[in-house]
Amino acid sequence: MTTVGILGGGQLARMMALSGAPLGLRFLLLDNVSDACAGQFAPMLVGDYRDEGILAEFADKVDVATFDFENVPAESARWLSAKVPVFPNPNALAVSQDRLAEKNLFRELGIDVPDFRDVPDLTALNSAIAELGLPCILKTRRLGYDGKGQFRIKVPADAEAAWAALGSQAATVGLILEAFVPFQREISVIAVRARDGEFKSWALTENWHVDGVLSASLSPATDTAEFEATALECARKVAVALDYVGVFALELFLCNGRLLANEMAPRVHNSGHWTIEGAETSQFQNHLRAVLGLPLGSTRSVGVSCMLNWIGTLPEAAPVLSDACGHWHDYGKQARAGRKVGHATLRADNAKDLSESLQALGRQLDREAQVAPPVARLK
Repeated sequence: MTTVGILGGGQLARMMALSGAPLGLRFLLLDNVSDACAGQFAPMLVGDYRDEGILAEFADKVDVATFDFENVPAESARWLSAKVPVFPNPNALAVSQDRLAEKNLFRELGIDVPDFRDVPDLTALNSAIAELGLPCILKTRRLGYDGKGQFRIKVPADAEAAWAALGSQAATVGLILEAFVPFQREISVIAVRARDGEFKSWALTENWHVDGVLSASLSPATDTAEFEATALECARKVAVALDYVGVFALELFLCNGRLLANEMAPRVHNSGHWTIEGAETSQFQNHLRAVLGLPLGSTRSVGVSCMLNWIGTLPEAAPVLSDACGHWHDYGKQARAGRKVGHATLRADNAKDLSESLQALGRQLDREAQVAPPVARLK
């Protein structure tokens, strides 16, 4: 029986393990905390990702390794790759961990991006602000996610506050200044590339965020025919350039009829959770198929789907479960402000039925504001 090793034991590893059960797979997790939620479903080693002793034990017990979040140290993935196959490859992980390297790659591939500057010090920050104009956003090059490690600069006086907030990290994780993008829509491409180079993607997904954290995703995204081919070609270019194996997400801004690449996530992605019920093969199972060298499954959508993210605390499950369109996912985590603790996916055969289910759920859970954006798109 094949054992898949996963670096990271969060909800993505949990859903990966659940999706691998029908394939007869076993899993071994490695996480740096003992209460990681995927540990409820698979054996888990607990230790530092940089500890070569625990990495060696992990490698000895698995046939292939992958990861469930992008902040796994790239050097650990490289160390493991000398012992056991690691997918996606450590270079792809390293590039995606650095906003500057990532955006340089996009430019090299001819993919449009918001203007940006490397910011090694305060002098460089002031020069970059003068060049890019206001507003703009100062970000850490590494270790930022869900809106963390960012400071929006709206007026010249904000530069000093931005440096006070993030400047201490310039020498460790690096900083980058990005031009603010007044985008009309955010779209993600969830795609998968197999060991033999086969490339597939799911329907485009439109996303809405609150305080930098994903709130809702709708797929297939509406009114995207004119730029769908461009979006998919951007994802394909990235996958080929990185010799990528597995599932990844490419986040894109639609701004004045133009697509701009924001970032990629080298893993299964929050905006692809709808694929569990809304596609013939989920992102989680296709990721496992890819890293194991198995044939990829169909990515065809089954109706229309909307995923609602539960942040901090879980609402009542009954209103979701009582709806014929509703599917409930509890990650088994303790409630905590800002923490992703679960999600619901509503899947229907058509936009009208999905819209009605979303509106009814919004009223019952007092979440009208969360369901309003996808409902507006479905009209």
